[in-house]
Amino acid sequence: MWYYLGKVVVSALIILAVSEIAKRNSGFAALVASLPLTSLFAIIWLRIEGFQNAQIAELSQQIFWLVLPSFMLFLLLPFLLKYGISFWLSLGLASAATILCYLLMIPLLRRFGVSI
Repeated sequence: MWYYLGKVVVSALIILAVSEIAKRNSGFAALVASLPLTSLFAIIWLRIEGFQNAQIAELSQQIFWLVLPSFMLFLLLPFLLKYGISFWLSLGLASAATILCYLLMIPLLRRFGVSI
């Protein structure tokens, strides 16, 4: 129970830190948010739980490939906002485009032998 509570607290603190840093310095907040902290913590927690190196390596490789479709959100959202599209519509369109990229990427990766 305490183990799971610790995971939740650490995750919440990261989100809180990024949002507070962004109020003062968006560039530094972007740097902190871009760090693969979620992946790093997940990998560390899996190791603590007894996962073997091969399992962790497979997860790490899968994360790499699945980060690529997420770039669509970060490319499309600022583009839409800069052209005057409302925030919520921009977020919805960028999210939908990102989901579409994931739906296209997963079968493509499988076709090339990458297990996802």
